[in-house]
Amino acid sequence: QVQLVEAGGGLVQAGGSLRLSCAASGGTFGRLTMGWFRQAPGKEREFVATITWSGISTRYADSAKGRFTISRDNVKNTGYLQMNSLKPEDTAVYYCAARSIAPTSSRGEEYDYWGQGTQVTVSS
Repeated sequence: QVQLVEAGGGLVQAGGSLRLSCAASGGTFGRLTMGWFRQAPGKEREFVATITWSGISTRYADSAKGRFTISRDNVKNTGYLQMNSLKPEDTAVYYCAARSIAPTSSRGEEYDYWGQGTQVTVSS
């Protein structure tokens, strides 16, 4: 059973940066496609970014393109989401998710494992 633990959330001013991490255990991290999702209060969960097990292929939501970068370190069993130029509308709980070797997906229901989430708050 794969376990995912997010870290790195916090309070930041608009225009600032945060780097989220997702530490995986209990499985073969290098075989997992990873994704980041977020959920703001009163809103549905939405896709942010995803990366294949090899790190070669990535995909971003339009809201993340040009500002966020997803990456991974298969030696450290950790995935990352670098978030720059943050906006108040980026405020949400950010979740790391993983699925077995598979193409990238923006659909949360296609992910098998989820972390507990980390809060990101961007003040104006």
